[in-house]
Amino acid sequence: MTNTSPSVPAPQDASLPGLGSVGVWRSGTSTSLEPALAGVVERLGYGTLWIGGSPRADLAIAEALLDASDTLVVSTGIVNIWTAPAEEVAASFHRIERTHPGRFVLGIGIGHREAIGDRFEKPYAALVSYLDALDAHGVPVHRRVIAALGARTLRLSAERSAGTHPYLTTPAHTAFAREVVGPDALVAPEQRLVLGTDVEASRATARAFLSRYMGLSNYRRTLEAHGFAASDLDNGVTDAAVDALVPHGAPAVLAAAVEAHLAAGANHVCVQSLPGADDPVPLFTALAGELGL
Repeated sequence: MTNTSPSVPAPQDASLPGLGSVGVWRSGTSTSLEPALAGVVERLGYGTLWIGGSPRADLAIAEALLDASDTLVVSTGIVNIWTAPAEEVAASFHRIERTHPGRFVLGIGIGHREAIGDRFEKPYAALVSYLDALDAHGVPVHRRVIAALGARTLRLSAERSAGTHPYLTTPAHTAFAREVVGPDALVAPEQRLVLGTDVEASRATARAFLSRYMGLSNYRRTLEAHGFAASDLDNGVTDAAVDALVPHGAPAVLAAAVEAHLAAGANHVCVQSLPGADDPVPLFTALAGELGL
């Protein structure tokens, strides 16, 4: 029988890189996600920079961030399985591994039904098939993570990857995720924050951010399963829900929000600075100082 398996390069390091306890999350579409930011984040003591906004399969943005730093880990948060072919993503992984061994983690996920349309009929099966393709092309299990919210996908993340990278969750979900994936898998939630003591201005920033997510079924279902009523999230989101979902205030308040995830079972928390269009460095700097990074 002819062997038709693809020729797979062996990465130099097939273990999960050390992410550190705190990282940063920045949309790949943001004008402030320039290579220079990687050096700033690294100097501030953060362990990982996560690229949001469904980066392209060529992973060029990840490579540029790695080129601009020395020890920082870079991860995608997340590559969308519907728009980035697995074979191309795997080739990009191996290209990056050759030049920056042990410093890149591939985060993948299924995105949102509302954005994907009819192709979203069997998202779990599609995710499994994508993981099968990554296996076939030599992307190591412990160099990838899955964006997971519900129990079934969380279990898959523990079985077929290093663990999970949940987005738009709270410490209550972090505790749930830890229980589902067990003690050994990675739980690395994103936490959005606003630096500033003007409560009304901060809530306005947070509410504008949340408005784009309240119509997405996966986030609504998760939030309503972990402490929020539908009435908390409808009609602009209540003040109490805004404060819980997007902590705001002085650096000590923001640090407490990060520490709450760690206390709930997270290995790593990546922070997103809001508003997303603004320079994130002041928040990253203040938080790093408060946490003693």
